[in-house]
Amino acid sequence: MRINKYIASAGIASRRAADELIKNGSVKVNGAVLTEPGYDVQEGDIVLVNGRPVEASEKLVYYALNKPAGFITTASDEQGRPTVLDLMTDVTVRVFPVGRLDGASTGLLIMTNDGSLSYHISHPKNKVWKSYKVLIDSAIGSDKIEELKNGVDIGGYTTRPARVELLKQTKGTSLLEIQISEGKNRQIRRMIKAVGYNVIELQRTAIGKVQLGRLKEGGYRKLSKEEIEYLKNC
Repeated sequence: MRINKYIASAGIASRRAADELIKNGSVKVNGAVLTEPGYDVQEGDIVLVNGRPVEASEKLVYYALNKPAGFITTASDEQGRPTVLDLMTDVTVRVFPVGRLDGASTGLLIMTNDGSLSYHISHPKNKVWKSYKVLIDSAIGSDKIEELKNGVDIGGYTTRPARVELLKQTKGTSLLEIQISEGKNRQIRRMIKAVGYNVIELQRTAIGKVQLGRLKEGGYRKLSKEEIEYLKNC
């Protein structure tokens, strides 16, 4: 089994993150720092990540989590802030989040130990649409909505075309549904900033056809077989 897949199946990180661990010299095989990212793990090999032994797990698990504000989308945090793993108190298999939501944002996260699935959902080439409800700090004009739809410069990068719908508007706020098929860092917030507004609240409501639904904030559930198959093939 290729080393990045081995690390991912152990629930340590996604394949992409495993490649970074190898690149940074954090992975040892049989006592030597691994320098070959294409290495195939052999029976009897001892694999260490950051000094800790890891073993591939055949049991793959998949959860939907409703992330509350204030929780960090990572396995651990150097500043000691609460992470999304702190919410999954009765899950004994080590899992990691697929993609990210910033600390102030809420909503749907997929939690799994399946590195292949994580890569598939996260890679821009697969164009998995993510849906968000976005409350902004002003009434928004139709011209600005068209800008968001067509793509805006968020600092050296022009976003792909998005799906944008105005759900509700008052004098001082607008509630939008925004769907994007990519996932740049804090992308929705940067898109809104690019057209002259600020985000008040941001909630991810769906990843493809997998819906947040009525899952309570801080709660999680197992994905159905149908949802898992959909995510693997979307």
